[in-house]
Amino acid sequence: MKFFLKKAPYLLLMSVIPLLGLVYRLLNANAQNATDLITPIDKMIPYMPIFIIPYILWYAYLAGFLVYFCFKDTKVYLKTLLLLSLGELACFVIYFFFQTTVPRPSVEGNDFLTILVKWIYTIDQPYNCFPSIHVQTTFSIMLASLHIKNKHVINHILLHIGGGLIIVSTLFVKQHVIFDMVGSMFLVAFIYGFTFELFSLRVPSKSKAVYVKNK
Repeated sequence: MKFFLKKAPYLLLMSVIPLLGLVYRLLNANAQNATDLITPIDKMIPYMPIFIIPYILWYAYLAGFLVYFCFKDTKVYLKTLLLLSLGELACFVIYFFFQTTVPRPSVEGNDFLTILVKWIYTIDQPYNCFPSIHVQTTFSIMLASLHIKNKHVINHILLHIGGGLIIVSTLFVKQHVIFDMVGSMFLVAFIYGFTFELFSLRVPSKSKAVYVKNK
């Protein structure tokens, strides 16, 4: 119980994620002259509604593994939140100056998977595509997990297989194109080196204060 009470306050820092989501909504508007980055390879990738399941499970994936990181290694958790936040802010800057769009297929039918796809298409306009927030956040979790020691094999498998399915799902449900996916990975790789290598996060044992200090 003492362990939980000691770690729980750090979970409040996850509130930055929904706050960043509000900024995303402001930028997710009908943009004139939005660029289409679709390639011939993207046209060859089939639309597969089954992938809407891992696409939606992204929400649980992100929250679940952040909580896991917090209780497993608070320092890694804090660095991961910094990585996620800086990555999203970088995406927002790109969206503001370089808005892209993705052509969506005509979705017909009333089966469960199609209803889910239609729901996602309704709440998320086909803008804010390059880089992909889905890929950026998922790949951030996957890289950050490399710093978690003594992971259970099941957690390790779920984290990487689940993350991989989420990333490719963005292509199969036609929410993103290959450039969106690759661009996100390059962005995360750059910021990852900055947050995990150039900075040292210290978590005081007798204080709830958290600070960042240059090495």
